[in-house]
Amino acid sequence: MPGMSTNVPEDHSLFDAILASPSYILADRDTEFMQREELRPLRVGLELLKPELIQKEQGIQSTVVVFGSARVPEPAAAVAALLAAEQAAALQPNDQALQRQVAIAKRRRDLSAYYEVAREFARLVSSSCQIDGRCDYVIVTGGGPGIMEAANRGAADVQAKSIGLNITLPHEQRPNPYITPELCFQFRYFALRKMHFLIRAKALVAFPGGFGTFDELFETLTLIQTGKVTGVSVVLVGRTFWERAINWDFLVEQGLIGPQDLGLFHYAETAQEAWDLIARTHDVRPAQ
Repeated sequence: MPGMSTNVPEDHSLFDAILASPSYILADRDTEFMQREELRPLRVGLELLKPELIQKEQGIQSTVVVFGSARVPEPAAAVAALLAAEQAAALQPNDQALQRQVAIAKRRRDLSAYYEVAREFARLVSSSCQIDGRCDYVIVTGGGPGIMEAANRGAADVQAKSIGLNITLPHEQRPNPYITPELCFQFRYFALRKMHFLIRAKALVAFPGGFGTFDELFETLTLIQTGKVTGVSVVLVGRTFWERAINWDFLVEQGLIGPQDLGLFHYAETAQEAWDLIARTHDVRPAQ
């Protein structure tokens, strides 16, 4: 415009302010902007897409989901924890809280046998199906400790790939160290994590566990029952635990599920039995 100066100001502070402004950051590199409430649809899409693309790049064809308690330690750790609880309780025999800790430690020692079953199961599956460069029936877990660690560890025992789907929680959850680094993912949204558990799943194997295990188990059974998911075998390891934890017959008697729904899952006690059930269902041929 006439009379307007075209000289660049000698004081560059105005330019510095512009370059420092959040508005000047490229949208896809502005992490603060990406956290805005209005950007949730984009975050959801990215959380679906990133693990999908990486698994394709890694050649993951199919998976076996292993779920179970994060609180079930390996046997040696369980024995050590029981000894420590007993020693503490012996010093204060009238402390009911310490006595309860001993009782829980004893149960966890007994449950720790499942750690070895989960580890052996993952070894069997991985050594049978990850051969000649194939990535079939790849073990996938929630990425945490306990039974999840055991399954990732079993795959690592035979130098096979395995996947961990961690999720951000109010308390820190570190991934267990046995997950294949390139296949360890972190999620914000439970819904997207659940989708990735089942997108490539041929089977879900559930070991004794708490809310998280039950959540995944019942969601999977519901999806199978309603026909939203097909071709997924469900194996419950530890019949005594599961029949005490869930009164399936009562649900049938009440008419809340049908007798045929009891055929949506199978029981197994050993790693070999669990794998044989899955292999028969999906006609997995033994390696030649």
